[in-house]
Amino acid sequence: MVPSGENMTVPRLTTALTGPLAELERRLLGSMPAIEHWLRGEWQDHTAPFYCSVDLRNSGFKLAPVDTNLFPGGFNNLNPDFRPLCVQAAMVAIEKVCPDARGVVLIPESHTRNQFFLQNIAVLQTLLRQAGLHVRIGSLMREVTGPTELELASGAKLVLEPIERRGNRVMVDGFDPCLVLLNNDLSGGTPEILMGLEQNVLPPLHAGWTVRRKSNHFAAYRQVAEAFAGLIGIDPWLVNPYFEKCGRINFRERMGEECLEGYVAEILDDIRAKYKEYDIRQDPFVIVKADAGTYGMGVMTVKDPSEVLELNRKQRSKMAVVKEGLEVREVMVQEGIYTFESVDDAVAEPVVYLIDHFVVGGFYRVHTERGQDQNLNAPGMHFAPLAFAAPCSSPNLDDPGCPPNRFYAYGVIARLALLAAAIELEAAPEEAALGGTAVSSAALIK
Repeated sequence: MVPSGENMTVPRLTTALTGPLAELERRLLGSMPAIEHWLRGEWQDHTAPFYCSVDLRNSGFKLAPVDTNLFPGGFNNLNPDFRPLCVQAAMVAIEKVCPDARGVVLIPESHTRNQFFLQNIAVLQTLLRQAGLHVRIGSLMREVTGPTELELASGAKLVLEPIERRGNRVMVDGFDPCLVLLNNDLSGGTPEILMGLEQNVLPPLHAGWTVRRKSNHFAAYRQVAEAFAGLIGIDPWLVNPYFEKCGRINFRERMGEECLEGYVAEILDDIRAKYKEYDIRQDPFVIVKADAGTYGMGVMTVKDPSEVLELNRKQRSKMAVVKEGLEVREVMVQEGIYTFESVDDAVAEPVVYLIDHFVVGGFYRVHTERGQDQNLNAPGMHFAPLAFAAPCSSPNLDDPGCPPNRFYAYGVIARLALLAAAIELEAAPEEAALGGTAVSSAALIK
């Protein structure tokens, strides 16, 4: 399944390879049959999202997800050599929801000037075509009133077309698709034109940020991580970040700061206890982030509870609003996980891409101006494709000839996050997309 990779470039990755993570990776590799059997069983009971990307952090003593995106927008950053895996996985995903599918309308974000995102759409369109579908790109922008051609930096071109509604179906210029695929996270709200369709809409509308909450996802992930840890006999903390939700906050008016300060102190104490247990010498920190939204907006690193009360006006304004002008009223306080990985001497973190329940590739998010305890999803980041050149049974620990390849460990943790996303969506009814909020997951993990 994996190409030989003889001509592939593997980014030179520097990682702290001592401490519990080395043992964790050995445990994952040694438990491979049990892990894969368990995951197969879970996918009998839960439906994987159409696609997903998972941001991981590898601290050298802990490997865990810190964010899970159900509308991944970086397909252009994947290693092109692995596009056949994407195509095969897309075929499986499409067959599950619409075996007779011939056409799809792909709905992107309204970033007509963001060349990186447009290149992502171009790659996604190509993958879907190679999966055997007719693909048209339908725009939600009011100014798109007819076919609109956009030229990409690569020289390729995209054609956006206005979406029209006929009864309970949407189409573009008479093209009536079997499937509507969103590559738009609905941060600005759920468009009325997409509500109540008889066509399959993937991901479902309640996966958008109008409804979805990161705290619900990590509540589901906590269940998954505990079950998984019991399966292979590890401390769940090694793969699971602590978190709490602060549901009433207004940074501009300085309301809810005491609640936030309390949760920060609580989680820092919990981390400090674990660091003592594992003889970890780093300073604990937390990440305060908006409970809804993406693009790395509304995120800050905190190492002392007093910092929450000492935010200046600029810092409070930065935390108050995220993408599409969405006001931040709820935040999640999440355990901060150091990243001790680097690419070309710059701090890096892996991002794993999945289609259906298959890992199809990933990349390192790299930032030359950020530290090991900071959010890397910020202006100035760049990407280095993950190149899984060969399977490796001794994750670069005992075999000097083994390349710096952490594919299996990354893939396992990313699939745990994917399973949590599946449970999260099952617990959030479709009706919530009309204005409600998602409920916490209560689904059981076997």
